[in-house]
Amino acid sequence: MALSSRLFSKSKLVYGSQLILQKEHAVPVRNFSKEAGRPALKGDEMLKNIFLEVKKKFETALGILRKEKITIDPDDPAAVAQYAKVMKTVREKADLFSESQRIQYTIQTRTQDIPDARTYLLTLKEIRIKRGLTDDLGAEAMMMDALEKVEKELKKPLMRNDNKGMALLMAEFDNFNKKLGIRKENLPKYEEQLELKIAKAQLEELKKDAQEAMETQKKREEFKDEEMVDVKSLDIRNFL
Repeated sequence: MALSSRLFSKSKLVYGSQLILQKEHAVPVRNFSKEAGRPALKGDEMLKNIFLEVKKKFETALGILRKEKITIDPDDPAAVAQYAKVMKTVREKADLFSESQRIQYTIQTRTQDIPDARTYLLTLKEIRIKRGLTDDLGAEAMMMDALEKVEKELKKPLMRNDNKGMALLMAEFDNFNKKLGIRKENLPKYEEQLELKIAKAQLEELKKDAQEAMETQKKREEFKDEEMVDVKSLDIRNFL
């Protein structure tokens, strides 16, 4: 038990805190230290409010994670579903984006100033790769083929403000979506599948981190006679 306790203190297993303290929201605590005789500025108040908001989200997430059982077993569909359910509760209670909403936000911010369709599609591919998502259906290749067809018909690069050209491209997308069996009314189902896929990947990362942490601790003299525990037996709630 000593080995597993130590590993939790140094590993990334408490994933809930990572959900809250994203780089874009984290603010150094030193920014809020008081200086004698220094009047409060509007900027200080804004930073203070951001800090308090992040702190509230963090405490909300930890409160949920202290109550919910998470089994670190990415190969067990039931464990993956339970983990996804817990993370969904965290997001809803702490008012956070789901992963699909985060991806959508990233797409919107990264592509809003892109003028042409080709660069837009290439950027989508880049975002997908960085998020660790796979294109199992080969949709990206189909979209590029559709773009090639439309640009050949237009005899020029397709710009996103070209309403007629974009309508042609969307029609091509609709055609291969039908072939793939992708329907707009099934979007909630696709989002759920995405969340499960992401939950599985996160559990795999947690399992890897736990095993690496235990192997590192095992090399220390005080733990050399201890056996490594099965990560599935670890209960994160005991270390929060």
